[in-house]
Amino acid sequence: DGYSHLSAYERKRLKNITENAKFFAALKLHEVSARLNQIATKRQSHVTKRRKPKKVEDETARRRSMRLLRVEPLDVPVLETPAQPAAEEYPQVPVGPLPMVPEDQAEDSKWTEALLGTWMRISELKADDADRGTPDIKRYQESLSSMVLSEENIRKVVKNRVCSMAIHPSESTILVAAGDKWGHIGLWNVSCRSEEGAHIFIPHSFQVNCMHFSPCNPAHLLSLSNDTLRCGDVTRAVFDEICRSEENFSSFDFLEENASTAIVGHWDGDVAVVDRRTPEMSPELSADIGFTRTRTVHVHPVNKQYFLAAGSVNVCVFDVRYLKAKGNKPLSSLTGHTKSVASAYFSPVTGSRVVTVCADDKLRSVVLMCCSVLRVYDTTSLSSTVTLLSSIRAIWDPKQEHCFLVGSMAQPRQIQVFQDTGKLLHSFCNVDCLSSVCSINVVHPSQNILVGGNSSGRLHVF
Repeated sequence: DGYSHLSAYERKRLKNITENAKFFAALKLHEVSARLNQIATKRQSHVTKRRKPKKVEDETARRRSMRLLRVEPLDVPVLETPAQPAAEEYPQVPVGPLPMVPEDQAEDSKWTEALLGTWMRISELKADDADRGTPDIKRYQESLSSMVLSEENIRKVVKNRVCSMAIHPSESTILVAAGDKWGHIGLWNVSCRSEEGAHIFIPHSFQVNCMHFSPCNPAHLLSLSNDTLRCGDVTRAVFDEICRSEENFSSFDFLEENASTAIVGHWDGDVAVVDRRTPEMSPELSADIGFTRTRTVHVHPVNKQYFLAAGSVNVCVFDVRYLKAKGNKPLSSLTGHTKSVASAYFSPVTGSRVVTVCADDKLRSVVLMCCSVLRVYDTTSLSSTVTLLSSIRAIWDPKQEHCFLVGSMAQPRQIQVFQDTGKLLHSFCNVDCLSSVCSINVVHPSQNILVGGNSSGRLHVF
């Protein structure tokens, strides 16, 4: 047969190959293949081209810490300036004044008119300041214990993570404003107790970092985004643009009781002085204070020429009268921070205390509620350095000079109230109604009202 020269093993191997070939020929696989090719050709126009997989060298070699990667974990706020959302998620807001028209105006215009009408009406009423002193600690604790959370006082007011809040000073109506990371501002008339009591406005293109009702005219709501400072004037139903910059605004505070001027912090570390009375959209002064990042600025409640700046590991007091473009020296430095500082605020009545929030790991075991450390400093006498009073963590209650509040990561979820000595006075919690971390909180200036905002855009009113 022509294979006599082969060994028995090789002849057996060739026989197997021949038999296998006959078997596969009997299956007519070539016809099946041709049919599949025909089907694939017909459907080719309907098939979406797959994205090529990443090369092995592009993939992450090992697991990395979420904190190091700056990834936002559930219910924990990100302190850095956020990335811009995709264009289809939210379009850019035009420059200049914007009409105060909510997102859902077409469907609920009468309810929107009612909300804005309420804001205008309560802004005309003057709060009664008679006999309003700081209560003693015992009375203060009793008032905290009387505050409760119920289901009707919980509402999703904005679509995404709450980044800032403000509460109207009215003593007759609870009106809360919340800004989210998409540039939306939600207004909620809590006292309305109706589904139509909240509406969303879109005055910004980026996250709303800071908001305040004007201390002299609460018909004005000032809001700061990364690129612009606006004033929502309900009497004219417009969001005016006060200042615009490409340098990424982080926070602001009023330098005067009439709210005509403000100090504005930048994410890149600078601060700026803005005058609302001038027609220009640029700051009056931009000053390098030596910071690599400025997260919060806060003006002294009594001596308005002093302001506090916090960012990176720096917390310093400056005098706005001596600010210049370069070479600024702090009036006082609050030392002891070894890691990133999230915020710093003067106490509300005398400014004799400063509370700071810092991500120092060394005291994490002392503060069980989260990984940040809060320090309280004595600033009765401003000098080159100030005394560290206690280590904890947070916002001052404007009605109580020596007490502040902070959202806790402890279980069950809660908002805790501390004395400046470090003593825990009260924990606001409700197992049935509060199941998330309230990272942003605001307290009414004269009433026993606390509002906590979470990462899903939901507000909780105690």
